[in-house]
Amino acid sequence: MIDHLTIEKILNAANIVEVVSEFVQLRKRGVNYVGLCPFHDDRTPSFYVSPAKGVCKCFSCGEGGNVVHFIMKHEQLTYVEALKWLAKKYGIEIQERELSEEEKAAQSYRESLFIVNQWAKDYFKSTLKNHPDGQAIGQAYFRSRGIREDIIEKFELGYCTTGRDSLAKEAERKGFKKQLLIDTGLCYDTEGQGLRDRFWGRVIFPIHTLSGKVVAFGGRVLSTTNKKVAKYVNSPESEIYHKSNQLYGIFQAKQAISKLDRSYLVEGYTDVISMHQAGIHNVVASSGTALTNGQIRMIHRFSQNITVLYDGDMAGIKASLRGIDMLLEQGMHIKVLLLPDREDPDSFAKKHTVDEFQQYIKQHEVDFINFKTTILLKDAGNDPIKRAHLITDIVQSISVIPEDIERNVYIQTCAESLNVSEQVLVHEVAKRRKSGQNQQNYKQESKTSEYSEADSAKHDPIAWAAQQSIKDEASQKSLKTDYISPMGSTDATSVSANTSPTQSKEEITVTPARYELEKEVTKIIIKYGEKVFETEYEDEVIGKDGQMTLESHIEKQSVVSFIKSELDMDEISLQIPLFRDILEEAYQCNQKDSNWKSSRYFMAHEDANISKLASEMLTTKYELSAMYRQTDSDSIEDEQKRTNRLLDDIMNTLIRIKNEVLTQEIKGIFNQLSKPEIAKDPARLKELLEDYNELKKLQQDICKQAGDRTISPVM
Repeated sequence: MIDHLTIEKILNAANIVEVVSEFVQLRKRGVNYVGLCPFHDDRTPSFYVSPAKGVCKCFSCGEGGNVVHFIMKHEQLTYVEALKWLAKKYGIEIQERELSEEEKAAQSYRESLFIVNQWAKDYFKSTLKNHPDGQAIGQAYFRSRGIREDIIEKFELGYCTTGRDSLAKEAERKGFKKQLLIDTGLCYDTEGQGLRDRFWGRVIFPIHTLSGKVVAFGGRVLSTTNKKVAKYVNSPESEIYHKSNQLYGIFQAKQAISKLDRSYLVEGYTDVISMHQAGIHNVVASSGTALTNGQIRMIHRFSQNITVLYDGDMAGIKASLRGIDMLLEQGMHIKVLLLPDREDPDSFAKKHTVDEFQQYIKQHEVDFINFKTTILLKDAGNDPIKRAHLITDIVQSISVIPEDIERNVYIQTCAESLNVSEQVLVHEVAKRRKSGQNQQNYKQESKTSEYSEADSAKHDPIAWAAQQSIKDEASQKSLKTDYISPMGSTDATSVSANTSPTQSKEEITVTPARYELEKEVTKIIIKYGEKVFETEYEDEVIGKDGQMTLESHIEKQSVVSFIKSELDMDEISLQIPLFRDILEEAYQCNQKDSNWKSSRYFMAHEDANISKLASEMLTTKYELSAMYRQTDSDSIEDEQKRTNRLLDDIMNTLIRIKNEVLTQEIKGIFNQLSKPEIAKDPARLKELLEDYNELKKLQQDICKQAGDRTISPVM
């Protein structure tokens, strides 16, 4: 585990704008930065980054947190892994304490897959450089393709020997579990013959995430004598690898794409490598698969501009046509480049200098309308039916463009180039957009209707964390858990507990109102827990003369101490375990350290759930600009007003919590009174009615508490 001080040091060093900019193209908006969310299909920027608070949040899908949580989510890392990632970036040394046996047992399965892949990548690289077969066969192949040593190192290329179980034996000798080798796709199991290497006898192309972690491999066979053997073999999909969301070369290309505001999309591994060697670095490949929305969104994070390069044969043309509408639908600005016949980006890059290649691109890349009309008109000729199909095809492409202005410009261009009435095209585009919107609405309604109440909690990270904390507590106490997200129901939900066969059930009731109130008081603790104010109380005192007088006294209290004392006085405990733990920990820290700062402490908490919760609660979409923020010249009166407002908020929240507790107890009495057996038991009936009257009196009393105090700030 990493200690709290080290976590705080990492957070202080990490620039969240700098880190997020490695993965998302950000633009300044006021005091914040904004970009397309990397966690969902975002077409208009909804992902906000606050450099002042060190947090980020998507106000569409809800994902966010501090810089550690961003790396966790984006790179599929554990909390500790993400901290190490940032520590390495900013040159911070980490000294970890020894993990307990329980913590070791809880190590992430995903983390293990990444570790195995990292080892395999190093194994393949070492085999290429140091093994006799790697030098004689693997390196000879790369030399024959004209690939330089620096490019081999840049893409971490490797080689797997012709021994069909060489990697498997070495991995097992190193202590890697058999199942992990199978789950990563490095090996497969054969009945009675043990593990076999998937990539034996092939040169290896590692596939990296945006941050450079290896998630999969591609292997190219060197011998073509056996026609039954596939030319390329790729890792199967796994817990960490989904080919529809990966682009080959994105790790090496992301900075160039962002800097040049353009990406080039090619088909295969060697196309990317050859273009890098030719000096064109903003290039990625779909790795031989059909282009997917996930891949497009990854490119879109860095630039809206894309040029698609494909082979000049008919297969390349068809591949280009299939991807155009998907790119347009994601708001990309597309150009298409067809290379000369019998050429691909790999072969073309080898025959031309960087300047020649770039000049060719500038001269021959065309927008999608010119591309479609040029290519498809050749096939249509003078046949009116085929020309009508061509126009229909282009209209369909235009109709998916999300921006109105761009869509209208393309309609005008299409009308001029095809000699078609602009009014007709406008009508057809509008008809297709309406049809597409109806289909989308139907799909969305179908999807929404399938959500359960528990699913709905996932859209509120705080509710989700609260739900998990209740489940964790239930598990620790061997509880039978029936909890449903507090955000998804209007009735009370509960966790029922059987503490022993002879004891009655203990019920923890969490109503939606109670959840929201506990969430609000926890937010106050995280934001203002250490803030100190003076509270003036008036007590009735009997003097020596026997007369009753009012005596005032002043008490200094921190926000968290005040909240805890108010709840303890009425014997109320927060029901959400996560919120309860935060209150208790904040109180203990505040008692021990007068310089303790609540928000900073919880943002850098060792528990990832608490750290994420603090980040969520500190995140707001809008912030005051510098001219409106508090300054040292603000008056004492202004500070007093702010303190008064804060205490009013605290008191209001606490009173509502107390009222909610009493309301639920009163409802419980009504439920008891509705039972037939109670009417037959006069003693029990009287007892319940007395309890009811007492609870109603308590409700009236707590509502008077708000007016019993006056406040002045501590100087």
